[in-house]
Amino acid sequence: QVQLVESGGGLAQPGGSLRLSCAASRVTFSNYVLGWYRQAPGKERDLVADITSGGSTSYADSVKGRFTISRDNAENTGYLQMNNLKPEDTAVYYCKLRHTYYSSIYYWGQGTQVTVSS
Repeated sequence: QVQLVESGGGLAQPGGSLRLSCAASRVTFSNYVLGWYRQAPGKERDLVADITSGGSTSYADSVKGRFTISRDNAENTGYLQMNNLKPEDTAVYYCKLRHTYYSSIYYWGQGTQVTVSS
């Protein structure tokens, strides 16, 4: 059974940083696009950033220049470096693996809470 485990969430002050990790097991990580999503209370789950196996990235406008997505295919792990955090970044963050060629094959992690507050 495929397992995605997020870690690195927590409380940060405005302007601070956090680094999220997504560790995958029982899956050929390099066959998947890695995405980070977030869901704030009462809102839909939105895409924050994604990265292909080859390293091509895309970002939501709200995080461009502040967040950086990366991955280590050898370690089956993805990352989201979040800098200059703002209160509106507060949400549960989820990682998702979507198969590069078969988009109907995807897996979600359990989510990690990020709270930005002074």
